[in-house]
Amino acid sequence: MSLTEARFHDLVDNTQQNLEDVFDESGLDVDLENSGGVLTVKFEGGSQLIFSRQEPLRQLWLATSKPTGGYHFEYKESSSEDEDGSYWFCVKSEEKLNEILARFTLDQAGVDLDFEEI
Repeated sequence: MSLTEARFHDLVDNTQQNLEDVFDESGLDVDLENSGGVLTVKFEGGSQLIFSRQEPLRQLWLATSKPTGGYHFEYKESSSEDEDGSYWFCVKSEEKLNEILARFTLDQAGVDLDFEEI
């Protein structure tokens, strides 16, 4: 089932707000900028995470300053029998967004952050 435009925007807005909350509460020295639906997280060493919405595809894109480059995420809605719940997953690797973010912040900032609510 495809996401409606309104549902997609609500999901991205909530995800970006949750990301801001995680980074704000982490105590990490990061700069957060949310402008025009694009959330940029700048780490102390110069690395960045850039989250943008791709409305026509109903995807959330993540660009990183690492050689891995970028990820495209789609949203999986949970069904009543689905134990994993609802989450953003990478179209190529099928990894969850929260797993990729945890790995990136551990690699870039040396901190293991909890992104389970993302």
